[in-house]
Formats: sequence, structure tokens, C-alpha cells
Amino acid sequence: MAAKNNPFRCSACDAESLRWSGQCSSCREWNTLEEVNPLETTSPATPVAVTDVVTKNFALLSLGVSEVDRVLNGGVQPGSVTLVAGAPGIGKSTLCLQAAVYLAGQGEHALVVAAEESAHQVASRAERLGGGTSTIELLATSTLDDAAQALATTDAALVVIDSISTMTDPTLRSPSGGVTQVRNAAERLSVIARQRNIALILVGHVTKDGDLAGPRALEHLVDTVMTIEGDRHHQRRVVTTTKHRFGPAGEVGLLELESGGLISLDDPSATLLAERGSALPGSVATVLAEGTRPLVVEIQALVTPAVSTPARVAQGVSGTRLRQLAAVVDAHCDLGIARTDLFVACSGAIKTTEPAVDVAVVAAITSAFFGHALNQQVVALGEIGLTGSIRPVLSISRRLSEAQRVGLTIAVVPVGTEVPAAMTAYPVGTVSELIGVISQLSRELPQQARPIDQE
Repeated sequence: MAAKNNPFRCSACDAESLRWSGQCSSCREWNTLEEVNPLETTSPATPVAVTDVVTKNFALLSLGVSEVDRVLNGGVQPGSVTLVAGAPGIGKSTLCLQAAVYLAGQGEHALVVAAEESAHQVASRAERLGGGTSTIELLATSTLDDAAQALATTDAALVVIDSISTMTDPTLRSPSGGVTQVRNAAERLSVIARQRNIALILVGHVTKDGDLAGPRALEHLVDTVMTIEGDRHHQRRVVTTTKHRFGPAGEVGLLELESGGLISLDDPSATLLAERGSALPGSVATVLAEGTRPLVVEIQALVTPAVSTPARVAQGVSGTRLRQLAAVVDAHCDLGIARTDLFVACSGAIKTTEPAVDVAVVAAITSAFFGHALNQQVVALGEIGLTGSIRPVLSISRRLSEAQRVGLTIAVVPVGTEVPAAMTAYPVGTVSELIGVISQLSRELPQQARPIDQE
């Protein structure tokens, strides 16, 4: 194995480089790169008492979108690095430029480094978003040296790099968007931003599988990872954090993408519930609590006879969990769904992996299987085990309070759950009991149920 080359350091500006070159990429001086002796020692760092560390309380910078600020626990922290990831056309650039326009309207300075679009394209979008743009600086370049120089000299409170995947250091022998280029650009820009207390936003891309493009070290380097999801052909957008050093992660915010930018939904639970329409088979409400705010969503199910191998298709819920629940229902209730295709979705472009939606998923499948619409005031909560038992879930009181607030008054919950006084409880302990309750709550009588013809 070849020995790793020693780094090189510029004698004029102390900038380091992995390879020697005739000109320093930072200060542009010639013949100043010198190889660093690995035996050279620097003054050792000495620990200090925690009480001797001077802490500073910086005011958070609002991005002008209430749902995004709530997801970020109030806004972005000066000196922090936030990675905004999402699929092409989902609204990443719009959100970041909208934040810059908002801050400009508040009298703050912002810098936008456009590495993918021309200055004319960015300026046209900024005018469409409205607000003050006189204090927004724009730099159209994909060269890392130019971006680093601008970041080191600007007086902007917020800097947007759109995108980090296209920033290129010509001294590195790797293609644009490669692991080495992305990591090097993120490290170099992050150091400058933290030293100068600048809120830095890096725009990142995702792969076709939905994973963040680039090295995994990029996620560890930044302070916050915020993702924007949704169907690019529809207006609904879902913003969430998978990592946040300044507050709880996993918060969910709902937005609408309009011509004037991203707009927050003031009451997401009421909005999602209003989209249900009339009562139809295969629909039941449940409450998510993956963040600090509970969110009422609709679980939809479709059951059809299987032509060949039965399909289990999940959208917004765990596919593995759906297959497990189908097996539990078939083993303990003998409904015959093993010979049917199951399609289950969480409406509103919301994604959830928590097992608290198990009871709602089985309730929706049962309603669709018998072709009976449930009472629209029903909310279902609970986790289902492999034995067919139904277990309580976390924060169930908070979930039920949110359900009651939006008008859901019938709760199908695990045995022993305390419900608000204004709600009617239907406690269930097993999957068999759940099937019976769903039949009772259907609009038609249970004996009129006609299961799907399996022949």
C-alpha cells in the first residue's frame, strides 16, 4: 500500500492543500506551497473549565416561513450549517431564496452563491418572490475558491450555496459532484461560516432512491439536515429534520408551493382532515406524533382480488409493517386477505414509520375488504404485535386531544386508555376484537357485509 502523501501548506496564508501546485488556491501566490513535516509538533491544546468558556446567545434568524421556522426550532442559528436536501424541482432553491428575500426585507444582508443557475435566472426568481432585494448579494460561480473568498469577506448574516454538489476545487483531481469535491467544499465553507458566525445553508441533492447524494460524512459535518418531500406535480410539500443540534429532530411542517413561494399551512390537521371528502370504504383517521406537534392524517386502503402473487404496496407507511400486519390479520382472523392485493397509503404526502398507526391500517383494510365506510368521526390508534394483541402507544393523550380538537369523537384505542370526556371509547385488546368494532362502526349492519369474491 502506497504511503499517504504529506499535506502542503502555503507559507503566505497558511492554507493547506493535499497536493503541491505552483500557485496557492487561496491567496494566489506562486511557489509558496511547502510540504509539512509530519514530525512537526504544534502547541498542545489544553483543557479549560466549563465555567471559563464564554458563551454567546445569538438571536435566531427567521426564514420567513412559519412552518420551516417551527421545524428548525425557531430559525437558523448564526454560525451554524444547515443542509437542505430534496428531489429536483421540489422547491429547495425557492425556499432558500425566499429566506434571503425575507431577511433582506428585515434589513439583513444575504449572499446567494448560484452554482447551477445564471445570475439572471436567480434575480428573476427573487423579483417574483417579492420583498426587498437591495441587500441581497449574488455570485454566480461553481468555483470553490471564489465562493470561499466571498464568504470570507461578506457582511451577510445568511449565505446560501446552491448547490454544494456542483462546487469544484480545480486543485483536486476528481470530477464535480464526486465524494472528494463535495466533502472538501463543505468542510472549507463550514469552517469559514463558523469562524465568522454566518448562518450557512447548503443545498444538496438526493439519489433516485431518495437518499442524500454525496458522502455520508456530509451529514455528520453539518448541524442540521432538513429535507423537503412531496410530489413535484402537486403543491403540497412536507419539511422535516432528520438531524438538528439546536432542537428536537423529526419535526414535520406542511407547506403549499404557490407562485409567490412556499406558504405555511396554519392548521395542518384540519387541512388534511378536510381533504377526506365524503365517507368511503377504506378510510380512517389516525394521529401521528413523531415531532412535538401531533398531526391528524388519513390512512387509505384498497383491497382487490389477487390475479397472481398477492401484492403489498405501501405509500407513506412502512412496507415491511404492512406485510407483517397482513400476516397477523390472516393468521388470527381468517378473513382471506392472503389472497388479495393490498394497497395502503398515508394521505397528504406524509410519511410515517411509527407503529402507532397499526390499528388504523388494519381498520382501513377491514373497511375496504367488506366495502363498508366507517363513521368519519372515528380515530384509530394502537400498535399490533405478532400475537395479535394491541398495545398502547406513546403520547396517546396528546394524540387524542388533537383528534378531539378537529372534531373526531370516536376513539378506537387499546384497552386501558383514558380518553377525553367528550370522546366515546371503543377499547380493543386483540385484532379479532378490532375487526368486530370496525363492523359495528360501519354504516351498514355487519350481517350485510359482502367480502370480496375470492373465486
